[in-house]
Amino acid sequence: MLEKKDINLEKVVLIGVITREQDEDLSKEYLDELEFLTYTAGGEVVKRFTQKLDMPNPKTFIGTGKMNDVQEFVKENDIGTVIFDDELSPAQERNISKILNCKILDRTNLILDIFAQRAQTSYARTQVELAQCQYLLPRLKGMWTHLERQKGGIGMRGPGETEIETDRRIVRDKISLLKEKIKTIDKQMAVQRGNRGKLVRVALVGYTNVGKSTLMNVISKSEVFAENKLFATLDTTVRKVVIGNLPFLISDTVGFIRKLPTQLVDSFKSTLDEVREADLLLHVVDISHSNFEEHIESVNQVLEEIDSKGKPTIMVFNKIDAYEAAPFDEEDLIIERTKANYSIDEWKQTWMSKIGDNALFISALNRENLDDFKKRVYKEVREIHVTRFPYNEFLYPDVEDIE
Repeated sequence: MLEKKDINLEKVVLIGVITREQDEDLSKEYLDELEFLTYTAGGEVVKRFTQKLDMPNPKTFIGTGKMNDVQEFVKENDIGTVIFDDELSPAQERNISKILNCKILDRTNLILDIFAQRAQTSYARTQVELAQCQYLLPRLKGMWTHLERQKGGIGMRGPGETEIETDRRIVRDKISLLKEKIKTIDKQMAVQRGNRGKLVRVALVGYTNVGKSTLMNVISKSEVFAENKLFATLDTTVRKVVIGNLPFLISDTVGFIRKLPTQLVDSFKSTLDEVREADLLLHVVDISHSNFEEHIESVNQVLEEIDSKGKPTIMVFNKIDAYEAAPFDEEDLIIERTKANYSIDEWKQTWMSKIGDNALFISALNRENLDDFKKRVYKEVREIHVTRFPYNEFLYPDVEDIE
């Protein structure tokens, strides 16, 4: 995935913990995701450190011995950045920074930095800046010197700070100004949504990098930016789509992620109004990912936070072209068969069977099963449309007549 010879990538060390709630496999999964986040932000992971802990050290997050190992590795390999998989307290961040004498980030700071890179519109930039300021406020002490001074690299985009006596007031004032700015833009966007009339609204939701933007491009025949990096899409894109002469609106929203920073959930709640006001949700899932069930749960948690959990939802299991079941030897009595050995047909017989025709299996990239997908979406949109416009019932064909 990464080219070691790329001198533009920052050398990064990752640190995670293994706890009762987060076993070794889950810790590895989180660090894999953290490495992908680091790559997205412009870093190269040189080494990972993990430690088994009942609870994180309140002073340095990891134990003294492990910290010494990290310190030695950082010094010998000229590492510029160390990233922790969990959110650090302001005190932990300061203590670790003094010991390692390099840039210290946590998962939240890294995600905020990626959002700062990806924000294209004024609205997205305002939301990201608000989240950064809210994250920065309790961490002002011991950081860099002046609010006007910008540093480059991962985690250094966005606001800095002034002398400690005035910086808190400056950041609080800035938070107030940004909140007012967002309120103003929210009113403008509410007017825009109102101007769309009573067209049925469909929203694509899902974990980051599951193929929502690719699916959006296929359905709407538009060119929404899509690439194999986390959070490729920050700004909500809305397109008008017509299936079987029935028009409706479809929106592509920001992807979700595990351990999503609270500041981002709060500041992006207005962007997620497209989800909140949607008539139908298309929950896109990367079925080729080993932990796609946990991704589903993470998305459902965010949907619950924004009061959108009970909406009509179609589960769209994407990337069937990339799905590979782990090989299993029926005669090997030592190895226990797990979900990793399931074929897609076997997955369909699990809890997915309860979803019925609200579970679709497609490949947006290779356009597999897209006809079935369009017919199922058309059927749902038509039912919603007819309840809104009963006199239009005979204008639109039944799903069986859709080509």
